[in-house]
Amino acid sequence: MHSRLRRKLHKQSDELNITAFMNLMVILVPFLLITAVFSRMTILELNIPPPSQVQDNEQPDPKDFQLVVTIRKDGLEVGDTNGGLIRAIDKQDGQYNYRELSDLLQQIKVRFPEKTNANILSELDVSYNTLVQVMDKVRVAEQVQAGAVVKAELFPDIAIGDAPPRQN
Repeated sequence: MHSRLRRKLHKQSDELNITAFMNLMVILVPFLLITAVFSRMTILELNIPPPSQVQDNEQPDPKDFQLVVTIRKDGLEVGDTNGGLIRAIDKQDGQYNYRELSDLLQQIKVRFPEKTNANILSELDVSYNTLVQVMDKVRVAEQVQAGAVVKAELFPDIAIGDAPPRQN
């Protein structure tokens, strides 16, 4: 009789108690699902600037405006591939003047509302942060309307490349 009792006790101890594990899963799964919503990756599609399509003996069409923003060590240059330099924006107190760049790009957008593409050319020693700041200013402008900040689209189709050496 004593051996029968032992077998019954032994059979009862073989069961697995997963209540604590299930409680952990009930808490952990919703927590992971909630936090996964906040982690988001933003991707900006960039292009390589197209090759020049103007032949040596042809004159460029003045209506064919192609915006080029060049990031140099000492400032920013905004220009047109056909018309040349529009304005050079020098650094102020060692910082790039993004406000003046944004204002100029908004004026250009008023003159060429159908244009959506822009080339950003950068010198080799320009920091990544500077490149991203310039891309943001070229893509959208922040304007205050009725007391609220509104983002206006400028030139969202961006192509990036290396800046040519400065012409002296």
